[in-house]
Amino acid sequence: MSTAFRKAAPGDEGLILSFIRELAEYERMSDEVIATEELLKEWIFHKNRAEVIFAVEEGKEVGFALFFHNFSTFLGRAGIYLEDLFVLKEHRGKGHGKALLKELARIAVERGCGRLEWACLDWNRPSIDFYLSLGAVPMEEWTVYRVTGDTLHDMAR
Repeated sequence: MSTAFRKAAPGDEGLILSFIRELAEYERMSDEVIATEELLKEWIFHKNRAEVIFAVEEGKEVGFALFFHNFSTFLGRAGIYLEDLFVLKEHRGKGHGKALLKELARIAVERGCGRLEWACLDWNRPSIDFYLSLGAVPMEEWTVYRVTGDTLHDMAR
């Protein structure tokens, strides 16, 4: 089965949010989702800070990828950072996840990007095995750091 793709457009905020919530449930992080349709509309469609593509099977969106550009000073060019990749449980194993990653790789190459990268939870062995099977290489000797909420605001002062 081949996967069709559709780029998200204004009006898709509810659908995007539903995929985000499904992903959060899968990752056992549902309590961390504070995104709203209004925030997604503002940041994805008005400020153009991220893009979304949907995997479509028989006219129904069955998966999504949310991504944005980052920049590599060493490569001297932009890359694509995949923030979220998710396929609905009942549609897994049909190649939609692989198709989404291949589509992102195609977009990266088309845009002249130097790389495509993402993070994966350490416990998510099915996804890790999937990424390894595609030739992805885990970053060794790197740790992701994050500041949010009050810590972010304190740092900004």
